[in-house]
Amino acid sequence: MVTGASRGIGKQCAIKLAQAGFDVAIAARTLREGEGRDDSRQAGPARPVPGSLETTAAAVEAAGCHALPLVVDLLDHASLVTAVGRVLGSWGRVDVLVNNAVHTGAGGMDRFVDVTIPVVETKLRANVVSQLVLIKLVLPGMLERGAGRIVNMSSAVAVSDPPAPVGEGGWGLAYAVSKGAFHRVAGILAVELGAAGILAFNVDPGFVVTERMAANQAELGLEGVYRGAPPTVPAAAVAWLASAPEAAELNGATVRAQKLALERRLHPDWRAH
Repeated sequence: MVTGASRGIGKQCAIKLAQAGFDVAIAARTLREGEGRDDSRQAGPARPVPGSLETTAAAVEAAGCHALPLVVDLLDHASLVTAVGRVLGSWGRVDVLVNNAVHTGAGGMDRFVDVTIPVVETKLRANVVSQLVLIKLVLPGMLERGAGRIVNMSSAVAVSDPPAPVGEGGWGLAYAVSKGAFHRVAGILAVELGAAGILAFNVDPGFVVTERMAANQAELGLEGVYRGAPPTVPAAAVAWLASAPEAAELNGATVRAQKLALERRLHPDWRAH
């Protein structure tokens, strides 16, 4: 099960997992192509962004596996409960949970003097509590089977200070605080549940040029600041963590996706392009 799978890293994770032989339940807000909107801007109309569950599902099935599209909203925890219920009802199990989705609404890139407490609370609910809800839902089956993998898409902002303020190459407090809290989950799961067969990882994707980032990086002062990788790079790392027996050695670790992809030759070198 992959969240945020209509575009970007989540979409590519779903495709790479299908290529590795997994049937994939894909969860996101955008069901049909043309419905996607970038809702991160404070002012001006929301920009259209490509991607949808239908498009991702077609790519998963083209790889020879089954796709189960699920419309969910991180701020609607009942939708998460319903989605996992559909997966368990249809397939009976979730072997791998990829917590990739984040709240994309406005405020995540506000400076501290501008951000409101309600925005911070929203980011925490969507980017931390929702993931705990999902883990709680899939974990009983994993424990019963004595095996399961949880891959949490983290970020460098969880553990690093920005090099500059927002708009000048840095990032906002609300997003960073939520990612910092989420970053603590995998290690605790590994310590508490590793002996029961549960593997949990943080994946730091590095700077990735997704559809949304391509639309916004100039406005955020990020264009040309960092060399970006395509979303297929962290997706290749996620698929390896989800399937490789030797990934067990990294239980609880934070995995730098771009470094892993290069060292293990999981993806062609993108840096010269």
